[in-house]
This record gives sequence, C-alpha cells and structure tokens, in this order.
Amino acid sequence: MTQEPLPRSATASVEVDVDPATAFRIFTEEIDLWWVRGPINFWDSARVVEVRIEPGVGGRYLEVYATPPGDALERGRITVWEPGAVFAYRSSVDDTETRITFDPVDGGTRVTVVESLVEGGTKAVYAWPNVLHWFPAWVSRRDSAPRTPRELDRLAIALHYGDPAAAARWLHTVFGLDSWDKIPAEGQNPSWIELHVGSAAILLFKRTENRSVGLDHETWVYVDDLDAHFARSTSSGAKILSEIHQHGYRRYEAEDHEGHRWVFAQARPGQ
Repeated sequence: MTQEPLPRSATASVEVDVDPATAFRIFTEEIDLWWVRGPINFWDSARVVEVRIEPGVGGRYLEVYATPPGDALERGRITVWEPGAVFAYRSSVDDTETRITFDPVDGGTRVTVVESLVEGGTKAVYAWPNVLHWFPAWVSRRDSAPRTPRELDRLAIALHYGDPAAAARWLHTVFGLDSWDKIPAEGQNPSWIELHVGSAAILLFKRTENRSVGLDHETWVYVDDLDAHFARSTSSGAKILSEIHQHGYRRYEAEDHEGHRWVFAQARPGQ
C-alpha cells in the first residue's frame, strides 16, 4: 500500500473587529480564555489547568498541568515576537513551525496562521485550522463575559447519526442548539462535533453498521479518579467494552445490566 505524502503546510485565517495590537494582545495573553476546553483539545485533558504563551523570543507555548505542581508540556518555543504584527514558534511536539500574523483590514484585523513542516520533518499535527475559529467568538464577547475559562459539566450525552454534520445543522436550526466550537457548514464533515446547552455537551458521532438505532445514545460521565472507578466497575460486574485508553482525555467504555453504553472519562482539575 502506498502511503499518502504528508502535507507540507496548513493555513487558516479569521477576521476580528479590533486593531492588530489589541488582537495580538488578546490572542497571546488571553489564550486560556478563548481556548475551548473540549475533551480532545489538549494533549493531556485529564491534567490540564491552563494554556499559556510566554511573551518574547525564547518564551514557551505551554499546556500547564495541576499535578505534579509546576509540571507542563512545552508545545512550542517562540522564535519571532513582534507585538501587533507577528509571532512564530517551533513546535516541541512535532516537526512543524507555526507563524501567526496580524494584518490590518477595514474595521479590524485579519489573523492568519500558517503551520509548515520543517525540512526533513516526518510528523505534523496541523491543529490550528480547527482551533483558530474559536478566537473571534471570544473577541466579540470578552467585554461582557466572565474572565474565567468555560468548563464543561461532568455529565454529557452522545448521539449517533448517519450524517452527524447534517444532524448538527438541523439541531442548530430547528432546536436552537449552539456550540462553543462551531456548527459545520454544508460540505464539512469534522470527526468531532460538540454542541452545548449551557455548560453541558451533546456529542455527535457517526452511526456504525453494527450500532442499531435503539442504541444511539451514550451517557458520558467525568469522574475524579478514573482508575478507581474502572476497578469498581470491573469488580462489580459491569461489562467492560474497552479498558482505559487515552486520546487527549483518558476514558473507558462499559455496558450496564440492560446493555446501555456508558463512557467514563477523567475529569480535569477544577471541572
């Protein structure tokens, strides 16, 4: 089988109704306020308490953890820092360089992110096209919004549809359900769709061939100690569908006594 070549770069742009100097300051100083705290939006969702950008060349782009104290993942190291114009960083978790520019446009600023694979690089996680669209929503509401990160509730539900993107558009248009992230446009089919009612999440997934319509609902619960919870479920007779595993967040899946599916995930500190 021939492996598809790794894309050399990824680009995304948004426009905001503030000047470049203000946009730069909000982007870098308030990243923890506009970053959406979904379960797959961190490298280690179970421990993260903050996303932080340290100013200046040599500063770090960090994912800060609660335990052990002072622990953090360096996601990148700043290589260019020109307030109001541009900053760039070399990734510490893959083989990319990222450049973020702030250009004046009529009535505001165009923010553009370009992620590029370095020469000889073999690993790239092009996340910014999925992240940058969170920024304008914060800019538009920050004057009246609390200056605390929005956290999800500990209880969520998962719904399975033949076409999750179409379902998201329908639920948004007809029932008025919204998202901290975004409602996928026609032709977009993201792998993760998350709607919100207040601080509760409704997760939309693709229905698989072996999943009947009657089993299209899952309950997601975030717990303090996932390992202890898994041990209790196992010893008490729950049918374990998958043991603890991690993709941004740690979780396991189980069935109750009537075959209903439950997903238990590690809660973040403060969640």
